[in-house]
Amino acid sequence: MSAQIILASASPRRRELLAQINVTPIIHPVDLDETILPDEKPLEYVQRLAAEKSALCASALNTKCAILNTSLPILAADTAVVLDDWIMGKPKNQEDGIAMLTHLSGRTHQVYTALSLRGKQHWQAVSVTEVSFRNLTESEIVAYWHTGEPEGKAGSYAIQGLGSLFVESITGSHSGVMGLPLFETAQLLAKQGINLLI
Repeated sequence: MSAQIILASASPRRRELLAQINVTPIIHPVDLDETILPDEKPLEYVQRLAAEKSALCASALNTKCAILNTSLPILAADTAVVLDDWIMGKPKNQEDGIAMLTHLSGRTHQVYTALSLRGKQHWQAVSVTEVSFRNLTESEIVAYWHTGEPEGKAGSYAIQGLGSLFVESITGSHSGVMGLPLFETAQLLAKQGINLLI
């Protein structure tokens, strides 16, 4: 199948989720400073980063437009784990990752995933999901960190992997917690004329 979109992400999970709904992307990741701005709220943060990623991707493609089909819409996403307005990004190191998981233990947090689709227009959508963790022991947290799974994951866990052992319940989008809410993705693609069932 020929590509329908450009995905501004190297995430294998986002690629797998798109495959689940039969969307074939061209992969064109971008490198962006993800520093939180002063007094920036979680919703503002994920929306800004998703929009900046798609804009940066569009700019890069326009610069070297010989190889890729730049008429395809560009999809970008950003995910943040949020506990009491604390925006948890990717852990910097083991100490940071263990601290995040310790704070999430026995608590309910939110996962914000923002989408940005640039085509004929620029559309955005956001999914917010509540995730409840059971109480975790220190040894479980350390053992989980040493599996390598938490590295590079917002909030230091992956719900599609061993991190699912910690999740007591979720309210909202499972795919949104993985990094690409499929309901909202399909709605945005429909605005661009990409109907996934016909």
